[in-house]
Amino acid sequence: MANPVLPSSGVLSPLGLDSVRVLPGFWGDRIVLNNEVTIAHCQEWQEREGWIGNFRGERPRRGREFSDSEIYKLLEAMAWADHPGLPALAEVVAQAQEGDGYLNTRWSGSRYTDFEWGHELYCYGHLIQAGVARLRMHGEDQLTQVVTRAADHVCRRFMDTDETCGHPVIEMALVELYRATGAERYLEMARRFVERRGLPALADIPFGRGYYQDDVPIRQAQVFRGHVVRALYLASGVVDVAVETGDQELLKAVESQWERTVARRTHLTGGMGSRHADESYGEDYELPPDRAYNETCASIASIMLAHRLLLATGDARYADLAERTMYNMLATGVALDGTSFFYVNPLQVRVPATPLDGVNHAAEGGLRSPWFDVSCCPNNIARTLASLPAYVAAAQDGGVLIHHLTSAEIRSERLALRVETGYPWQGSVSVRVLEDGEGRIGLRVPAWAGDATLAHVPVSSQDAPLPEGPVIRQVGPGYAHVEGPWRAGDEIRLELPMRPRWTVPDRRIDALRGSAAVERGPLVYCAESVADEPPLAGVTARVDPPVEHETDGVVELEVGARVAAGGNGSWPYGAGPGSQEGGDVRLRLVPYHRWGNRGPATMRVWLPTI
Repeated sequence: MANPVLPSSGVLSPLGLDSVRVLPGFWGDRIVLNNEVTIAHCQEWQEREGWIGNFRGERPRRGREFSDSEIYKLLEAMAWADHPGLPALAEVVAQAQEGDGYLNTRWSGSRYTDFEWGHELYCYGHLIQAGVARLRMHGEDQLTQVVTRAADHVCRRFMDTDETCGHPVIEMALVELYRATGAERYLEMARRFVERRGLPALADIPFGRGYYQDDVPIRQAQVFRGHVVRALYLASGVVDVAVETGDQELLKAVESQWERTVARRTHLTGGMGSRHADESYGEDYELPPDRAYNETCASIASIMLAHRLLLATGDARYADLAERTMYNMLATGVALDGTSFFYVNPLQVRVPATPLDGVNHAAEGGLRSPWFDVSCCPNNIARTLASLPAYVAAAQDGGVLIHHLTSAEIRSERLALRVETGYPWQGSVSVRVLEDGEGRIGLRVPAWAGDATLAHVPVSSQDAPLPEGPVIRQVGPGYAHVEGPWRAGDEIRLELPMRPRWTVPDRRIDALRGSAAVERGPLVYCAESVADEPPLAGVTARVDPPVEHETDGVVELEVGARVAAGGNGSWPYGAGPGSQEGGDVRLRLVPYHRWGNRGPATMRVWLPTI
């Protein structure tokens, strides 16, 4: 099955790219843009920067010590997209592999001398993931042979040591290779990498061993900490190992860590990461809007983890977080034209960024860039969007569960369905049965949709005449189910309330006290100011019902606000509340994922309230 995650056990069985075809709409349009534009953009820039040339032996070597991994992410994206350029790029990679399977353009000749920062096993992890994608989409070829030799080299070299890599990812890659090939050594190697971490297995560093989750064994950890991408990639691999080995204690440990992290260390957008210095989580409730890091890669890693936990447990809360992160982080990470990207995703930008038409060396700022010195995010976006259909639905007991509400055709062993919806702009979701079949159909009702309705509209026949009207029932958050059997033409209609709503933060989040944000459906909204539009400094919002405006299918919002009067006081503090004198304005709010597409701008999600 063409799927990036294919566990051999668990509550749910994912349906892959061979079973789910996403149709035009919010995600379908982005998948097409990704496969036709973004993948080519990434390959062009990696050629331009010399990273692909490293595999040809061009000197001097260019790029960071982990730049090989970006070519591997690109190969994975190409594999899921069935891109015709894959064989030629795989040939370039293959020629750099050494006789014993070792493959790294930075460390050849000085192998495994820096486990903390060298990223050799990290690079293998992304190579293996690309090979698994190619194996499941196409079958064995040169790329899969390269991957097998590299994975076998890793097993020979590391099976009986106590070493591991400062940047996790090989753990989940090896488990997936085991799932794809049945070779037990890959699962055992992944299990040993998981169990070594935290003993400790790595040297201490200025950031501390917690930076790469080597401070305590995984089973003893209470919360995700340290470098966010590392933490989430590791947790994903741990779930994979737990599922394949039947280790419920290990699985429960990750579930508990996820719960506390979501409750105390996650931003409204689903983003994770509060500190720029080490790209890490902060302490509990340390969630500043303007200094939020929220790396795009971290959001992708969060989606990967939530998807794995969903498959293992069937718990809808994991799909809820995945949806929040997909619409407000993954979609935000790439511009509407598919050729520029955010590396970090703050919830407030005070000063408009300076436009760039080349490499962004800082990886910060409030403007998408075509490329970065560390370009993990563009390639990560490319491979995630290329494989996104595999996240949409799953099979369970012969039926189908639809996790993500997007227009699609879904075919399981017993059911053929067509989903039509204008989500996330509209709340109507129609699921039509295409062929006679059996099995239960389930649709996820998001956590924010407390008063949704579900209707079953059967087709009429001589044997079963159409009833006077469909049976409509209230459904709450979670999965709403309708039982079969089914006849072609039967339909399920889900109606979700799409009213804008004000959201207030937990009072323990010091940086957000006195503020509120606006959400509508799965979307977080923000105020954005470009060019000659009114500035956002000094704006306080009125917590009144937002007014909706729809243009070209996109819903924007408007709220009342007041702009504080300007002044040049000698001291910004006083004995009482600051002056609220100023002018009343109407404040335009746009979906957070669309901000920054009109040029340099200031922006804020959390609005001080009157």
